[in-house]
Amino acid sequence: MELVSLKQVSSESKISLLKELGYNSDGEFVLDSKGNKVLDRYLEIPVKIDNMVLLPGSEVILDDNELSISKYFEEFGDVL
Repeated sequence: MELVSLKQVSSESKISLLKELGYNSDGEFVLDSKGNKVLDRYLEIPVKIDNMVLLPGSEVILDDNELSISKYFEEFGDVL
């Protein structure tokens, strides 16, 4: 499985990806299908489009920070 970083991907491309997954964006934050800000599953902070991370095999959208990613691996195991 190849990992692809979203850091250098344009906001427009990230929004297109989100729409394919049933999400959206207001240009700053990731939004769910009802227009609510998506919260990081572990820190409960709104996920900004420029700092979002999608891990392989999952549609869980997290904030790109060490704590959230380590908590994800604790919960789901090493999916890489």
